[in-house]
Amino acid sequence: MDRRSVIKNTGLAGVLAAGAAPALVQAQANLRWRLTSGFPKALDTIYGAAETFSKKVKELTGGKFEISVHAAGELVPMPGIVDAVKNGTVEMAHTAPYYYFGKDETFALGCAIPFGLNSRQMSAWMYDGNGLKLMREFYKQYDIMSFPMGNTGAQMGGWFRKEIKTVNDYKGLKFRVGGFAGKVIERLGGVPQNIPGGEIYQALEKGTIDAAEWVGPYDDQKLGFFKVAPFYHYPGWWEGGPQLDLYINQKAYDSLSSEYKAIVECAAAYAHTEMQAKYDARNPGALKQLVANKAKLVAFPKPVMDAAFKESMALYSELSAKNPSWKKVYEDYSKFRADSNLWFRFTEARFDSFMQGAKL
Repeated sequence: MDRRSVIKNTGLAGVLAAGAAPALVQAQANLRWRLTSGFPKALDTIYGAAETFSKKVKELTGGKFEISVHAAGELVPMPGIVDAVKNGTVEMAHTAPYYYFGKDETFALGCAIPFGLNSRQMSAWMYDGNGLKLMREFYKQYDIMSFPMGNTGAQMGGWFRKEIKTVNDYKGLKFRVGGFAGKVIERLGGVPQNIPGGEIYQALEKGTIDAAEWVGPYDDQKLGFFKVAPFYHYPGWWEGGPQLDLYINQKAYDSLSSEYKAIVECAAAYAHTEMQAKYDARNPGALKQLVANKAKLVAFPKPVMDAAFKESMALYSELSAKNPSWKKVYEDYSKFRADSNLWFRFTEARFDSFMQGAKL
C-alpha cells in the first residue's frame, strides 16, 4: 500500500478511521519534545489546551511523539517564551501573542487588539482569510512556525476597587491589563501593569494595583478576585476574541515528517475548538456564583467606550505610519473586520440581541 496516496485520497481523518494510522507512524522516529506554557496549571481551561494538544499528538502517533507540557516559569519565564522558541531552548510554546508586543506591536494582531475581531471573526481571518499567512510571514524573523490554538471568546472588563463612571476615573488608575490594551489605557490616563496571572490576586489585595482583568468568570472565580475588588466591569473592549497560538521552533518543525506535521496541525485545531467550547460552557455557571458572592456587574458607560475606541483608532493610525510590519498586517485585518461586521450586523448581532431579550 502506498501510504502517501492513502492520505491524499482519504485524508488523515479517513486513514485514522480506517485503522491505518499505526502503519503510518511505525516509520516515524520516536520524539520527545517540551512545550512551555504562558499560563499557570491552576487555570485548567487556558493551560489545559496545551495538555489537550499533547494528548492528541500522542494518541495520533501511537505514543511515538510525546510532548511534555510545562507551566509558566518552570522552564522559561513567561516574557522569554519567544526567545526560547527562537533559540531552540524548547521546541514549542503555547501562549498569547500579544504578550510580546514590546518586541513589535504586530504580535498583538495575532491575538487581540482593542475593538478588534471577535472569536469567530478571528478564526475566519486566520483559516480562510489572510491572517495565518500574514502572521507566519511576520514570525519568520523569529524562526517560529505558528498554529492557532485556542480562543477565550469575548472577555470581561475586569475587577475594580472603584466603579468606572467616567473617563476621568482612569486617571492614575493602576490597572493590570494584558498585552496591547495597556497602550490605550495609557492614553486614557491610566497606568497599565503587566503582572502574570498567578501574581494578580496578591497585588490587588495589597493595593499595589487598583484593578485587574484576566479572562472571564470561570478563571476569575478560581483566582478569587471578587474577594478584593467588588466591581466587575464589562465588556473587555480590548479582547473581543483573543486567540492563543502554538509556537514551534522553525528548524524543529522542518525536521518533522509530513505525517507528523499533519498530526500537529490537526491536534492544534482540536485544542483550538475545545478551549472556547469549555469557556462558553463554564462561564455562565461561574458568573451566577460570582453574583451570588456579591460581585457587582457594571457595564462600561458608552462615553467611556467611545473614548477608548477613539484612542484605539488613533493609535493604529500612528503605528501604521511608523511600523511597516504592523501596517501590512493591519490593513488586511481592518478590511476583514469591516466586511465581517457588516455581515454580522444583519445576522449574529440581530439574532443574539433578540434571544438575549427573550424570556426563555
